[in-house]
Amino acid sequence: MTVEAANKSAQETPRRYLIAADTGGTFTDLAVYDSHTGATKFGKTLTTYGDLVDGVIAGLEDTSAQLDEASLFKHGTTHVINAFIQRRGAKTALIATKGFRDVLEIARGNRPETFNLRYRRGEPLIPRSLRFEVVERMDGQGRVVQPLDIDSVKALVPLLQKSNVESIAISLLNSYANAAHEEQVRDILRDLMPDLYVTIGTELSREWMEYERTSTAVANAFVGARMSTYVEGFGQALTDRSFGGRFYMMGSNGGVMTSQAAVAQPVTLVESGPIGGCIGAAAYAQELGLDKMIAFDMGGTTAKCALVEDGRFEVVNTYWVGGYERGFPIRTPVLDIVEVGAGGGSIAWIDDNNRMRLGPRSAGSDPGPIAFRRGGAEPTVTDANVVLGRIGSESFMNGRLKLDLEGAASAIDRQLALPLGYTGPDRTDQVAQGIIDLATVTMSGAIKEITVERGRDIREYKLFVFGGGGPLFGAELARSLGIREVIVPPHPGAFSSLGMLMAEARRDGARTFLRDLSAAALADARDMIQLMERELQDSMASEFDVSKISYIHEADMNYQGQSHTVRIRLPSEPTVENVQAAFEDVYRARYGHLNEGTGLAFVVLRAGGVVPTQRPRLDAVGATSAEKKGKPHTYRSVYFAGAGQRLKTAIYRRSELPEGFSVKGPAIIEEYSSTTVVSPQDTLTVGRLGELRISCAPVQRKGVASHG
Repeated sequence: MTVEAANKSAQETPRRYLIAADTGGTFTDLAVYDSHTGATKFGKTLTTYGDLVDGVIAGLEDTSAQLDEASLFKHGTTHVINAFIQRRGAKTALIATKGFRDVLEIARGNRPETFNLRYRRGEPLIPRSLRFEVVERMDGQGRVVQPLDIDSVKALVPLLQKSNVESIAISLLNSYANAAHEEQVRDILRDLMPDLYVTIGTELSREWMEYERTSTAVANAFVGARMSTYVEGFGQALTDRSFGGRFYMMGSNGGVMTSQAAVAQPVTLVESGPIGGCIGAAAYAQELGLDKMIAFDMGGTTAKCALVEDGRFEVVNTYWVGGYERGFPIRTPVLDIVEVGAGGGSIAWIDDNNRMRLGPRSAGSDPGPIAFRRGGAEPTVTDANVVLGRIGSESFMNGRLKLDLEGAASAIDRQLALPLGYTGPDRTDQVAQGIIDLATVTMSGAIKEITVERGRDIREYKLFVFGGGGPLFGAELARSLGIREVIVPPHPGAFSSLGMLMAEARRDGARTFLRDLSAAALADARDMIQLMERELQDSMASEFDVSKISYIHEADMNYQGQSHTVRIRLPSEPTVENVQAAFEDVYRARYGHLNEGTGLAFVVLRAGGVVPTQRPRLDAVGATSAEKKGKPHTYRSVYFAGAGQRLKTAIYRRSELPEGFSVKGPAIIEEYSSTTVVSPQDTLTVGRLGELRISCAPVQRKGVASHG
């Protein structure tokens, strides 16, 4: 049975399980919701690069769920972003309008690092030798200036065949206004070269900005051929293991999509992996009534953070692969997330100036940290946590993965402490703490980027931490930033997969709309939005229950004469006055001022179609009982930087902590997928949803208490 047949068949025999799998660089996390009992179970295993489905099956063993009893499978992956970062994509050609083959290399013509005389952008995904031209021309209103020369298209076929390209990107000038020529070129090439993966820019974006649209088309073609193999292969592997339900991929916009849509538009999966945790964080923010929260996810390879305000996370329209300074843009809706290369597997090393550095290289799952006993030879953040006593060998993954404390300590001592000139019996502890401090600085910088640098008062936010490493660093991060409370959700190490379980189906549409704000413009905007709604409904009708569809209306706007825009949520009944008020609220929050007396303009109109899916209840996910004892399971010697020494520390099992339980640090809370550190003077309390709340004591500086 093919993946498509499995998705369509969804034989109407009762199936009880909803499964979500997040395949990360180090671990594969699973969440399974049992619709019969209302229970949610979790699994965690090391990512198996040879056969990713094997990792999923191994994780399912922790949940007792069977694939043949599952009605729905949602999958998030880092496959796309890794392909971009590692430049492991298909050999791709670009076809552009005559005279515009170099738009990919000219880019924006700006200089992000103004005073760096050696500044260079990253190389384009496609070299100039594989960028070709066809004769045609559209104007900015979509009128044909020069008809497409069919012969110029056919003449490219032998050149493309000789170059042995695997995929083709087509991006023609002003095609956002009229896609006819792009579609003609696509159809000709698909007919003459049926084995190649072909994509056109207007299938991905109908917004102006030629460079961004071209870059998006190129990126889609670069990963498309291999992502189609990956997605279809993953789905087929599930089918071969008796899965007969619907298979969805997690999109970067915060919604799920069918495997067919993912194959056609793989760039929409660029942040597929980290998105789930932010969806779950938003759900907890709504349930707990938290209007300002920072969602922070620390995994084995990277750390990510995003803002959740009023129970919603922000979606941006452009994602820069490799960063704004040297990377390239993808014009697709992506959750606004900041990511840094600091995870549990990040490697500590000494540079040529005899300074200890951290990352960006990661040990991943193969070979992994030294403590994993899988051949790792370089000390990592996880090794430092093990050496300091913050992670216990007997409790890590319920003891299934025995940790090598002595090996980790020896490597830190031999490779870092001694070369750096440390002496004394506690030198290993001091250097291991230095690794923790470097990680904290790197990660706090990411949090500042998404808060302080955007005009937010970070002291008004709660820090919501998850991932295998988030609870280990939550209190230290909060204290360094002046945040007073940390929240750790139930099952934090598999939290991204829980968020995927809660994700709704979503599709997005956008159209360039260059009009000054006026009553007449709003009338035309309503017509265009209704057109986008019909297109969304048509595209989702065969995949989801569109009788339950709801729509989100947004607009990119700016002051007249500006080039940059801000995105606003359009009021349900838009008027000139309430649209202006919505714009000013967003603009003032971001920039701290308004340009009084300057008119407003629309640039892009957006519509999102959302269909709810079955999801678990949060009060059942972290259910706890007042009958639980809440007594320490054991005690362990743990090093704390504030004390400058090891302290006898109570070790608790999270499953044994009742609602309302409270303890003052130092304490360690252990569970299957993660470990929470409660520093001396901090206080931990168990909330009504089973969440851990850590009240962070202020930093003590020369007798003066200070929060950051």
